[in-house]
Amino acid sequence: MDDVASRAEPLLSVRGLTVRFGGIVALDAVGFDVARGHVCGLIGPNGAGKTTLFNCLSRLYRYQEGDILFEGRSITNLPTHGIAGLGIGRTFQNLAMFRTLSVLQNVMVGGHSRSSAGFLASALQLPQVKAEERQQRERAEEIMVFLALTPVAARPVGTLPFATQKRVELGRALAANPKLLLLDEPAAGLNHEELDDLARLIREIRDRLGVTVLLVEHHMGLVMGVSDRIVALNFGRKIADGTPAQVRDDPAVIEAYLGAPAEKRHAEPA
Repeated sequence: MDDVASRAEPLLSVRGLTVRFGGIVALDAVGFDVARGHVCGLIGPNGAGKTTLFNCLSRLYRYQEGDILFEGRSITNLPTHGIAGLGIGRTFQNLAMFRTLSVLQNVMVGGHSRSSAGFLASALQLPQVKAEERQQRERAEEIMVFLALTPVAARPVGTLPFATQKRVELGRALAANPKLLLLDEPAAGLNHEELDDLARLIREIRDRLGVTVLLVEHHMGLVMGVSDRIVALNFGRKIADGTPAQVRDDPAVIEAYLGAPAEKRHAEPA
């Protein structure tokens, strides 16, 4: 494949994904592409299927139909522990930090997910293990500079403000050098000023680090402001896919969020 074709090929392609939990259809033939170097927002009301889709991408859930292609390769049969090595990183709605470890140690954990050293080599502290550990520390220090975490590098994560802990979690995901970063409601619990900082960071992750981002978020201002493209779900089905302006004005999206058809709302007297 030549360079032009490689750039044209979507980094991520979700094809006809269907997930059932008993009699409940959580995802119903959902399909969309995420282009390289883009921020793609994934929106929808509670229960729309956004987290289910993220868990399929992370191989935490199995899907009954469809496929997920990453760089043209199916991940359907890939084990969960192989996702980070493939180049997919993720943050979660609920923080899961090592609270007694330092910021530096937490960020370095992300790099360990792509370690090539085996158990025996690590236990014996062979030279290649020490070299890899040094590289991971250097990478973690670069990320902390990028995220303005250097001043608190030695602090236990559990002693830091919530917004700072979320940046540490983001640093841990970036330490694995992902090509695709899955952000699961990163704005939850942040104030207005912190939201502005998050929007700037997401743009810089795309523009400076060259990382493609798939963003699940309820804060519409953030999604509309940082996304190149937006996919909207409702009751497990895709209802819109386009630019922020196209999705914002889509009647199906308006109805999903406001509970009434757009034409009916406009017809009602003020």
